[in-house]
Amino acid sequence: MRCIGEVWRCANLYRTARYEGTELGSYQDTYIVHVCRTPGITQEQLAGKIYVHKSNVARQLSALEEKGFVERRPDPDDRRSLRIFPTRRALDILPLILEVRRAWSEAVLAGLDQTERAGLEAALSRLAGNAKRVLEGEGGREGR
Repeated sequence: MRCIGEVWRCANLYRTARYEGTELGSYQDTYIVHVCRTPGITQEQLAGKIYVHKSNVARQLSALEEKGFVERRPDPDDRRSLRIFPTRRALDILPLILEVRRAWSEAVLAGLDQTERAGLEAALSRLAGNAKRVLEGEGGREGR
């Protein structure tokens, strides 16, 4: 688990450097990707999809809205709920985000053959599934 944490922290530093001058933070790219791929997603749906507490989602979306990356609109069917839509700025920066992610993956997977990559992906997928089951089993999804 320590190694996973180190890779995650290195990835954040890498993305921060690549996003310099864009007003985009390394934690915010995930929000942009999901909003661009699912325009109109609610804050609650987004929180559940990326496993982040909904108060953190609201805070990040506020920052992204102030920077002109997203627009939040009341849900016409449920006025208590907000739907999130990408702006032109988000759609324009999406290719950069995807390229930075691709380059990072290639860099950290360098030296692993296809069999090793597949094995690693399968093991990490099982690990993520286990983590989600533990979280859900302990009621850790409250607020989402």
